[in-house]
Amino acid sequence: MSVWFDRQFREQSAARKRAGRAIATWLGVVVPIVLASDPSWAQKPPTQAAGAVAQQAQGAADWVAQRRAGAAAWVGQGASDAADAVSQQSADAAGAMAQQSADAAAETVPRMPAPLAPNPEFARFPRYGGMLGSRRIVLRLGKKTDEPSGVHGEYQFADTGQVVLVAGDREGDVLEIEESTDGTSITGNWVGRFAADGSLAGERMNLDDSDPQPFDLRPLAGSSSTP
Repeated sequence: MSVWFDRQFREQSAARKRAGRAIATWLGVVVPIVLASDPSWAQKPPTQAAGAVAQQAQGAADWVAQRRAGAAAWVGQGASDAADAVSQQSADAAGAMAQQSADAAAETVPRMPAPLAPNPEFARFPRYGGMLGSRRIVLRLGKKTDEPSGVHGEYQFADTGQVVLVAGDREGDVLEIEESTDGTSITGNWVGRFAADGSLAGERMNLDDSDPQPFDLRPLAGSSSTP
């Protein structure tokens, strides 16, 4: 126990000595500065001079504290501005990514073509009415002016009014035409034959010759001659 107490006493004594040397050093620096700034303090009583020195020291400490507070506020404002800038950049990036995703989705989803409308040019062509599979249609079919065997026109479903374009050739009594529901891509083929009474019968198939559907059409009253 005495050994421990002795060691503690020596450590505390050494700490007091270090503190005393630090105070003396500080006074050795501050006092000359104060006396140099105002030589009249050298004539003042020690107590008054010590108070002045303490006041100067307190002012210096206050100045340092203010500088530190200002620096901290500046750093805090800078960090806040940086955080705002990062947040804005993140929001802009997220908006750009969302727009790109929307654009990509719009490009991925196929756009439905606008439905075709009856062509006034085909209104004067011969008309044929009847059945295509289980649906009733009216076919308008006429000769092309630039091809001896070429024919073109359109047919329209009676139940929905959908218009489908057709074009192809007629060789004698044999008719071979292709159809398009959008005016751009081919969606089916027709192969048929005209009878002596002007009626037309055959099959309509998909591009790969699948799903054949019979058609049976007859000239409608008031239409012009057979193409």
